Amino acid sequence: MITLTHFLVVSACIFCIGLYAVLAKRNTIMILVGIELMINAAILNFVAFGKYDKINYGGQVFALFAIVLAAAAVAVGLAIILNVYRHFKTINPENIHELKD
Repeated sequence: MITLTHFLVVSACIFCIGLYAVLAKRNTIMILVGIELMINAAILNFVAFGKYDKINYGGQVFALFAIVLAAAAVAVGLAIILNVYRHFKTINPENIHELKD
């Protein structure tokens, strides 16, 4: 039987992998992927805790909103990355020093 603890351990591992990707990677795309992994870990927690809310399905509803939020964040993030690449010809965050036009 898979218990709540199993879901929480998997979610914590996914969150730690995402945090490592955000802190250690020097590529903007990998930082965006790390943020998505952290959001997915939170979604897994919502669904795991939603299993115990049989009446309102609160966890599933919050997970749905989090998925929509993650999709919007990816769209905005990729648009920003494309504009930064167009201006600086790099997506390395260390090489971008000023953001004014």
